[in-house]
Amino acid sequence: STPLHVLAHHGWSEYDQTNLVKFSGAVTQSGYEHPHGFVTLSVGERSWTAVIAPPFRIENRGMTQTNIGVGLMVSVEGYVNRSKPNELRAERIIVNGKVIELR
Repeated sequence: STPLHVLAHHGWSEYDQTNLVKFSGAVTQSGYEHPHGFVTLSVGERSWTAVIAPPFRIENRGMTQTNIGVGLMVSVEGYVNRSKPNELRAERIIVNGKVIELR
């Protein structure tokens, strides 16, 4: 099921844009819906949920839902949510060596 906090539309001010983080992990869950998609990664013993761009923007930049399928290894760069430390706003996602800008 989709994490409820991902489905709610929100402003980007809740993300700390002074601290860009990058990590890689296996996709454990993904959603491809409006207003924002999401991808959850297993990174070591921690789980991260990356809020990604809406499907139309992702597709315009060359990414499809199959690029974020469960079990795939991806890298994400983004800004951590100030109040939800396991959530970030993804700026870019790297799939099979291809960098996809999300903003």
